[in-house]
Amino acid sequence: MQVIPLGGLGEIGKNMTAVRGSGGIVLVDCGMSFPDEEMPGIDLVLPDFTYLRENAKELRGILITHGHEDHVGAIPYVLREFKVPVYATRLTLGLIRSKLQEFGIKNADLREVSDGQRVRVGGMNAEFIHVNHSIPGATAIALRTNAGMIVFSGDYKIDFTPIEGPPMDLGRFAELGREGVLAYFGDSTNSERPGYIPSERTVAATMNRVFDEARGRIIVASFASHLHRVAQVAEAAKRHKRLIGLTGRSMVRNVGIARELGYLDIPDQMLVEQKDFSSIPDKDIVILTTGSQGEPLAGLSRIAAGTHRAVEVGDGDTVVIAAHPIPGNERGVSKTINGLMERGAEVLYSPLQAVHVSGHAAQEEQKLVLTLLQPKYLIPVHGEYRMQMHHAETAKSLGIPEKNIFILENGSRIEMKDGNVKQIKNVSAGMFLVDGGGLADTSESIMRDRQQLSGDGMFIVVAKINSKTGALLGPPDVMSRGFMDQATQNGLIDGSVNVVTKTLNRTAERKITDWAQLKNEIRRDLSGYLSQKSRKRPMILPLIVEV
Repeated sequence: MQVIPLGGLGEIGKNMTAVRGSGGIVLVDCGMSFPDEEMPGIDLVLPDFTYLRENAKELRGILITHGHEDHVGAIPYVLREFKVPVYATRLTLGLIRSKLQEFGIKNADLREVSDGQRVRVGGMNAEFIHVNHSIPGATAIALRTNAGMIVFSGDYKIDFTPIEGPPMDLGRFAELGREGVLAYFGDSTNSERPGYIPSERTVAATMNRVFDEARGRIIVASFASHLHRVAQVAEAAKRHKRLIGLTGRSMVRNVGIARELGYLDIPDQMLVEQKDFSSIPDKDIVILTTGSQGEPLAGLSRIAAGTHRAVEVGDGDTVVIAAHPIPGNERGVSKTINGLMERGAEVLYSPLQAVHVSGHAAQEEQKLVLTLLQPKYLIPVHGEYRMQMHHAETAKSLGIPEKNIFILENGSRIEMKDGNVKQIKNVSAGMFLVDGGGLADTSESIMRDRQQLSGDGMFIVVAKINSKTGALLGPPDVMSRGFMDQATQNGLIDGSVNVVTKTLNRTAERKITDWAQLKNEIRRDLSGYLSQKSRKRPMILPLIVEV
């Protein structure tokens, strides 16, 4: 038995783990992440599918812990290549089904499971166990394999007064511990935080205070899939007799699915179409929007920039950012807050106001789960390296030996045999990038080019060459984009023309007519000249015109 994390380690997002046994490969989760500021032009980041492609005949199914994008966002891309069943709870399947419709994927094999249910897939027995998180239908997964029991926590917190459903099934975790857990793959997101995470219900008091004090319009930004937070806003709206407006495609879609499946109680008469927002008195409406992470094209960012077609923020408006920035998104969130405040809005955000509680377990909750499960081995997952390390320290404080804790990275491979775990040779596990709907198989070269363009700009060289002799026919044309301001670069342009002319005259004397070689020599000589004169290395694009 082998377990290979393909995403979600050393990072937040794109969770995907392959479990490979004699009966085939089973995936646990299939998520995506959003690009950071070092990925210009990229829409989504997916796990690397190379390992799956190399072993496509062995893939038997996908098990999903819950419906957040970092656990389900890559499913349409995987199902375009691999026709395998997907197992998940009711709401999670509803969100997945909607995503597949957007991609035009029909007849996908989606199989609904419920808390406590077991399914047989890939020669393994998978049990879904109820946990609390910030979305209904969240589960942990226990995999019984020939090598022993493996438990994946998924995203969880211990909430004794949850917004929806019962508390986390700690009794079942204790039973699994008595049965014997070989390896536990545990959520590490909040492993740096001591104590316990407050119940989601504590946000209700803050929301009610906001609704009590607001005299104008209220705008609440949240993850579209944070349906427990959406439910609390809806309850506050009912209590204060406000209508609800939705903006942001994913917010409209997810609320619609949750209402249809009975997870949100929002009557039709409470909802306002986006085109009618302006006709409702400010004191009578709350607007739910996406954009809590400062994403440039999301609803709240466009409101802050003054480019939203239906919402214009100003004096008297109260904006609540009901989420904490994911690591890497802090700059975008700060820019959004500044933009909203500049337009006159009052902005409430964590940690200045108790408008958000995490959906991930802190140290004392992690200790409780580790104590109940009593795993022989711990593999901290779902978190950056420092989070994995803190999770490991918590486990060691409970007596789990350091040699039984594996701090892995994406592509690490562990083997389970005869009740023991060891690390073996890694597999390929980088990332795939989605740019305008297209999937790029190689991401490193694309990002390197885009970063070079964004940092140093580009030089375009157009040279007319005699097709038979390679001789240069007239001075080459040299143009730059994003390099330097016009006044500074004029001298460099003239110098660049001279450099390219000398290069092509030299190659003509050597009777070189291989255009690829000509281009390489132009790049080499011009790059050296520009680096010497400007200390910059712009991308150089030579174009040879044969005459």
